[in-house]
Amino acid sequence: MDKTSVERELSELREQIRYHGRKYYTEDDPEISDFDYDKLYRRLEELEAQYPELVTEDSPTRQVGGKVYNTFAEVVHEVPMESLHDSFSEEELRDFDRRVREAVDGPEYIVEPKFDGLSVALEYVDGTFTRGSTRGDGHTGEDVTENIRTIKTVPKRLESPIPFLEVRGEVYLSDSGFEKLCERQELLEEKPFKNPRNAAAGSLRQKDPKITAGRGLDIFVFNVQQIRGEEFTCHDQALERLRELGFPVPPSYFKSGDMEEILRFIREIGEKRGEYDFPIDGAVVKVNSFSQREELGSTAKFPRWAEAFKYPPEEKETTLLDIEINVGRTGVLTPTGVFEPVTLAGTTVSRATLHNQDFITEKDVRVGSRVILRKAGEIIPEVVSVVENPEGTEPFLLPEVCPSCGEPVSRHEGEAATRCTNPQCPAQLLRHLIHFAGRDAMDIDGLGPAILEQLTREGLISSPADLYTLTARQLAELERMGKKSAENLVNAIEKSKRNDLYRLVYALGIPHIGAKAAQLLCGSFPSMERVMAATVPELSEINGFGGVMAEEIVDFFSRESARELVDRLAALGVNMRAEEKEQAGSLFEGKTFVLTGTLPTLSRKAASDIIQRNGGKVTGSVSKKTSYVLAGEDPGSKLLKADSLGVPVLSEEELMAMLNG
Repeated sequence: MDKTSVERELSELREQIRYHGRKYYTEDDPEISDFDYDKLYRRLEELEAQYPELVTEDSPTRQVGGKVYNTFAEVVHEVPMESLHDSFSEEELRDFDRRVREAVDGPEYIVEPKFDGLSVALEYVDGTFTRGSTRGDGHTGEDVTENIRTIKTVPKRLESPIPFLEVRGEVYLSDSGFEKLCERQELLEEKPFKNPRNAAAGSLRQKDPKITAGRGLDIFVFNVQQIRGEEFTCHDQALERLRELGFPVPPSYFKSGDMEEILRFIREIGEKRGEYDFPIDGAVVKVNSFSQREELGSTAKFPRWAEAFKYPPEEKETTLLDIEINVGRTGVLTPTGVFEPVTLAGTTVSRATLHNQDFITEKDVRVGSRVILRKAGEIIPEVVSVVENPEGTEPFLLPEVCPSCGEPVSRHEGEAATRCTNPQCPAQLLRHLIHFAGRDAMDIDGLGPAILEQLTREGLISSPADLYTLTARQLAELERMGKKSAENLVNAIEKSKRNDLYRLVYALGIPHIGAKAAQLLCGSFPSMERVMAATVPELSEINGFGGVMAEEIVDFFSRESARELVDRLAALGVNMRAEEKEQAGSLFEGKTFVLTGTLPTLSRKAASDIIQRNGGKVTGSVSKKTSYVLAGEDPGSKLLKADSLGVPVLSEEELMAMLNG
């Protein structure tokens, strides 16, 4: 390979690794598997070893972890939180052992599971927990103290009042906790985390500690970073002391001076990893003696006294026996493959998601296909590739009607998902109810997901309209629901009947119609009757509406199930007309405003109300027809577009000055 080609490949590798590292460490939204990332990183290491003169100071091989968010205060680590060098074969671990023995005499090793979570440091003063921080780039992390306090297994006060102690651990989310979180995110139409590691990182970085507290995070503590008042000579001694102090330490670790015994234990961990409820992606081998660790020292990035062994993703060939179609709580049709059972990462696998029609078509997955299966991130089974399609197999297509309710399904241009949009589809009832009762929709105080889940489980409701038939007596019989709470909830449901029409339109869950779009719609068509009768050309004339939104509304109300629901709600007394807002003046008559950024004193809703009461319209996007852009702090791309189109930009102060003449 000539030098120019090497330089080109090095540049491409560094760019790819930086991009995927940012997605993994900083955004908690990886696009490739750990295995594929490790392959890129290993190739970069190999080339840089061959061509040391081409190594750059900003190379990913010289960096630790990810950049620090500016969401939290910075914490400078007195003791750097180094990352570990990875080995991918037993031979590489033997090479590590050889390097260690060349530097120190008779080393003894400790081997532990390698937890797949977010690395943190915990600090204690006189035995009291005082600060928790993330690793960040190894030198500077984020202060996440309040969020770490919500982790039940983190000791808030130690058994002994040690003057100062800093420990390192890994915050993680259990496999079972990850499954529950994904179910919850799907139910609330949130973007699900891709694996437990990203779920743990995203949960620990929440601005609201209450959200973190509800995620069920846990921790293992595996290292003493600093200590004053006590001394240790070796790692296993420190681990036992940490256990005595109340820290959750690795559930199993093994000590030996024989690398072959160490390798046997690593194999045992690998064979058992399917039995653990916490995510691991390998094992860690550490020199036990602290004095030997000091002799060995560190490179610019890694300690020379420790090595991580990464388990390769296990792959097996099997046969696809059937494809089942499941309707999720958001109405998405998800194809699930049923396979001849195989053992992967210590567990038996017989099912795996096939994602969507594009995935099936791209890989040409068919019933009867011979496929390669593996576990992504050691957790989620996935189809890697199709080995062959035997004669007689046929291409698979998702059904044209919902298998749950029989209504037609739809797939919009640019979307991968095929979904049922029937508002009364039994498979997505709970999600519809949560949306219907939500704050921006019918805003029924006290009617949260837990109560709705009980109501559907008990068979008390099978449609949003059923909410308006509930009695206090029925509600009082629910778990954790007393007589007074039941009466309050019935009153809240009754109160929601008087809501403005736009809230009901939004509550119906029409695709692509948010609360703002519903307001615009009801501003032009102030009764449900007129909304339901509107045509695509009429709807497209609404400023801020696009063709897709207009088509969604017409398509939604063309369904008999949607019309039946509206008729029933009307019969039960739910308001079907828009509020006639008293107009304060006509100063902004014929003027169109767009809001961007955070205003000094007014909320967006308050500013919109002021503009609308004075005859103006508020839309969501800037165009040549926009009269003014009202901008606050941290404005987005709308401000740039306004500048490019020459649209006047107002501050809140200037808006109020116009109103005051």
